[in-house]
Amino acid sequence: MFDLHISIPLLRPLIGFFLFLFFIYLIYLFITRAFREMGFSPLEALFIVFVAFLFQSVNIYLFSYKNWLVSLNVGGALIPILLSIYLCIKKGLSAWKILLGAIIVAFSAYSVTYPEPNKGIVSPFPFFLIPAFLASVYSIFSYWNDRSRAGPLAYVSGTFGVLIGADLLHLSELMSYHVSKPRCAVIGGAAIFDMVFITGLIAVFIDSILLFGKKRET
Repeated sequence: MFDLHISIPLLRPLIGFFLFLFFIYLIYLFITRAFREMGFSPLEALFIVFVAFLFQSVNIYLFSYKNWLVSLNVGGALIPILLSIYLCIKKGLSAWKILLGAIIVAFSAYSVTYPEPNKGIVSPFPFFLIPAFLASVYSIFSYWNDRSRAGPLAYVSGTFGVLIGADLLHLSELMSYHVSKPRCAVIGGAAIFDMVFITGLIAVFIDSILLFGKKRET
């Protein structure tokens, strides 16, 4: 006879494994859909994320202030910056639209983040989603008649806006805290989970949802 009490504990690891695979699949869909809106193939999207993950522990030293050592994380900040510059050039994005979008996102990013000497620049859930939402809405209105550029503008505005508003504008506040021994302040320090990295992707993903069913211009 089938014993349900025995079978359930045996099935738990299998259920957990399939839930893990499903979660990974959802992440894959999110990443590939966001990058597809910017003109990248799924393979290119995975490659970019893999490189960012590979260099998540690599920091480029910038300068020191008292006991604070300020550096730039390659995976969490440098790669999104380079990707943004690439999109600006390839898609021919308007300079003033980039500037205005970055200012809007920077203001919101500054408002929803704060310096924490033991953690860096932090933002509680769900407030860290606000900059991404604003970047998305702004990009859609900016390129309503040229929607193939909406996704790239959302990414660039989100990335530069968070970089300026969350990290650069709060940096002096963070370094104002007295620390007794050397401590690192890493821009993009959370790597692929940093706001600099994920805000642009979330903004583009929101773009794809809001523009669902619309004909994309090429």
